[in-house]
Amino acid sequence: MSLLTHAYVLDKYGPRLSVAQLSTLLGIAEGTIRNQISTEAFPIKTYVEGGRRFASYQAVAEYLDAMDALARGQQLRAA
Repeated sequence: MSLLTHAYVLDKYGPRLSVAQLSTLLGIAEGTIRNQISTEAFPIKTYVEGGRRFASYQAVAEYLDAMDALARGQQLRAA
């Protein structure tokens, strides 16, 4: 868990991210995210509040850290 990633996501997007913000951060179309959420294939846990869907900044930061670790592991094996 990188505190830097947590701080970045919290500072840029606040304590919870909407689907639109997730789309911007991850570079995935909103429709794709909504489709993945409905099929339970989206890798970040989300929740509904007031009729809108959100993800906590902690869940997003943990996902980004996991993807970074995965990429670094693959780079080390490829070298």
